[in-house]
Amino acid sequence: MSSTTGAAAEPVIEAQPASFLDRRFEFRARGARLGAEIIAGATTFVTAAYLTVVVPNILASGGMDRAAVTTSVIVMFVLGTLFMALYANLPFVVGPGIGGSALVATVLASTEGIPWQTGMAIAFWSGVLFFVLTLLGMREVVVRIVPVPVKMALSPAIGLFIALLGFRNGGLVVANAGINALTLGNLAAPGALVALIGLAAAVALYARKVPGGILIAMLIATLAGIPLGVTKLPPSLFGLPHSVGAVAFQLDFLAALRPSLLPYLFAFFAAEFFSTMGTTLAVGAAAGLVDERGNMPRINGPFVVDSCAASIGPFFGVPSMTALIESAAGAEAGGRTGFTSVVTAALFALSLLFAPVILMVPKEATAAALILVGLAMFTNLRKIDLARFTGAFPAVLTVLVTLVANNFGTGIAAGILSYVFIHVLAGKARELPLGLYLLTLPLLYFFWTMGTRH
Repeated sequence: MSSTTGAAAEPVIEAQPASFLDRRFEFRARGARLGAEIIAGATTFVTAAYLTVVVPNILASGGMDRAAVTTSVIVMFVLGTLFMALYANLPFVVGPGIGGSALVATVLASTEGIPWQTGMAIAFWSGVLFFVLTLLGMREVVVRIVPVPVKMALSPAIGLFIALLGFRNGGLVVANAGINALTLGNLAAPGALVALIGLAAAVALYARKVPGGILIAMLIATLAGIPLGVTKLPPSLFGLPHSVGAVAFQLDFLAALRPSLLPYLFAFFAAEFFSTMGTTLAVGAAAGLVDERGNMPRINGPFVVDSCAASIGPFFGVPSMTALIESAAGAEAGGRTGFTSVVTAALFALSLLFAPVILMVPKEATAAALILVGLAMFTNLRKIDLARFTGAFPAVLTVLVTLVANNFGTGIAAGILSYVFIHVLAGKARELPLGLYLLTLPLLYFFWTMGTRH
């Protein structure tokens, strides 16, 4: 059987020169498409935009100027997200977390009487600590020191706090001084009706996985508040952003270093540290950026961005800047590179011109967002082995003390101390690292100062 001779040679296909986007954002290597990146960026913006309303509302409850904070929040969204895009080349949106904002305004300012300037300084020192540990590669050391059950309880504890804040903002629960407890509010009051309408819309949209469902629900609640007299229409829908002078560069650095405030420093640090790690791996997986073992190459990049953002944000009145889990919406929409974040940042910058619209949203309309976000943070409870008493008790105690003391920092301190004491009493003292014993000393001092304060 003869073979065919003189077959035509295969045509030589010259490699196309790499475009600017390919060189800068690795489009070809990650299988990214420009159209998909733009859609993903817009999706991320719509999903995260509700925070430009919720966070300023929370911080305003702690004595900060709401208009100035709104501008600061949007500006930090733009800068943090651009930094993530250009430095780490990841499709992540960087903005303020609800938990850190509630810690500054609700726990420290409103409950403890600690000025928000001090709270911002605590958030700053936490960011600096995060940055130093990132540069030194000591993240694993922190992970080892903090007990796993307490780590798992951090999210539910702060979720409980956030959800309760939502119920309060909506007037669905109120403080009853007569019985020293929370009771149901007047559900027929205009503010409560606005909150319930928003909650019903949010649940319906969230359950159907509608992109930007929480933002849409807030808009529905805001519109419902117009005839009910809760929403006040602005004279114009457009306007120049307000000055940030009322909230910028007012940190009280020395007051934040008092030993009694150490648990709050840990609260900020733990929230930023574990949130960044969880968000990076979860969103990275959705974007196809992790390997077969669930690890992400160059994971130090987003840690550097987050730690820098967490350190700079407080200077402008914005605590706990971090990569947000809302980034997952963009990743699921096809976002693979930092160009997704460029689009998101551009849309946040454009929203600065709509400040009057943002400022007209009443706190009652934000109740649904807080309640849903808070309750979603309870999912970590299922990771706790409740059959193992030495781990389950500290975890549950962390959540319980947060509720009873109305204080997230106190809950964390109680959880860590109880973990140490239970292991010592159970004859398992040798299982604990030395660093954990050292951590108990300032925590004991914290509870001593609380006891002498009353």
